[in-house]
Amino acid sequence: MSTSTGTGKLSREEYRRLKDLEAARKAGTAPAEVDEEGRDINPHIPHYMAQAPWYVDTGRPSLKHQRILETFTGKKPQEEQEVGSDRLGPKHWYARGQRKGPAATKYRKGACQNCGAMTHKAKECMERPRKVGAKWTGRDIQADEVIRDMNLDYESKRDRWNGYDPAQHSELLKEWEMVEEQRKKRKAEELDQALRKGTHVQDDSATAQKLKKAAVGDDSDDSDLDDERYAEGSDMPGQKVDTKSRTTVRNLRIREDTAKYLRNLDPNSAYYDPKTRSMRDNPYKDTDPNNVPFAGDNFVRYSGDSSQLAQLQLFAWEANERGNSDVHLQANPTQGELLHREYKEKKEQLKNSTRDSIISKYGGEVHLKAPPKELLLAQSEHYVEYSRSGKVVRGQERAPTKSKYEEDVFPLNHTSVWGSYWEEGKWGYHCCKATFRNAYCTQSNGGR
Repeated sequence: MSTSTGTGKLSREEYRRLKDLEAARKAGTAPAEVDEEGRDINPHIPHYMAQAPWYVDTGRPSLKHQRILETFTGKKPQEEQEVGSDRLGPKHWYARGQRKGPAATKYRKGACQNCGAMTHKAKECMERPRKVGAKWTGRDIQADEVIRDMNLDYESKRDRWNGYDPAQHSELLKEWEMVEEQRKKRKAEELDQALRKGTHVQDDSATAQKLKKAAVGDDSDDSDLDDERYAEGSDMPGQKVDTKSRTTVRNLRIREDTAKYLRNLDPNSAYYDPKTRSMRDNPYKDTDPNNVPFAGDNFVRYSGDSSQLAQLQLFAWEANERGNSDVHLQANPTQGELLHREYKEKKEQLKNSTRDSIISKYGGEVHLKAPPKELLLAQSEHYVEYSRSGKVVRGQERAPTKSKYEEDVFPLNHTSVWGSYWEEGKWGYHCCKATFRNAYCTQSNGGR
């Protein structure tokens, strides 16, 4: 199988002929391909292994790119090997920042109006925009840039490492080594300053040992030392706090916490929503609420001052709609709370005065002491919608889960349900061993 098909696109006839030849080589009816050293290439080698990368492809069938010692540690470096004319190594990439010889002395027609170079236009110029361009002044004309014609194929255009120089990584390593040396030197200076000031550091203490190791360059316990020194900036349990950007990312839960669905394993207890990981109701309804470790999400949501804060916000919105723009809960919360308290007192006084005036005029105070309507009419305003199977579709309260089949009902004098008996491929009743669906139980006392 050829390791290089060229940059041109194969026609349908050539592609079919290539596939037939590959099948014949695998079947053994056609001779195998031979590399540049005269060795046969196994036709069963996968295509992704036999195909050479674009930067070491010689244009001939070969497996030389799979031999690491010959390719990367041979006599010639990789970028100086004999490769195709359309293949480019790291040293033959774009000439960034290079100029062609001396600059022109006068402006040329079609050049950049800003700097005077012929290789780009004014809108593509990377120099600072001049107040008066080189086209009109004729001064400080820049030399032309070096532009190379890059004949790249499909694969080399999309290679993210194309033109990468490994020397850049070595420079980065040198920079990090210099930073590490400066860090060790700074730690040694801090230790010397602490000893000069007479800081009480015991030789047998763990901190002194770590400082000594840092002074001599031992980084085995650097992480522990940094944790002790910067303990106030460490992460909180259950959270990931970035002290630089001041952002918080919550984890799922703390490992020591008990999952909500393990609070009460009764299926008829509080409902747990696995999608939102929420349990709104109290899983311990029959226990004392003061001794309950978890009373549901709604308890936390509606307990404390949360409901009062919602009422204050609603009062501020309603006051703003009536034209009183002075009430603002965030700008002046104390004023908003005082106005809301005054509003509730006036509302209660007005309600009582209106009720007393109506009762004194028309009477009927006896009817105000009647029991609630739920007890009188056996009705309530709580809307609950059920499905055919008895499941709650919509409503405030969640009804217990029920089966759509009748339970604990034994018709025709049976004491077991249909399907409780099996014999020779037939179902039946276990009490009388009858295999007919609606057969009457003939056992005495219902099969007992």
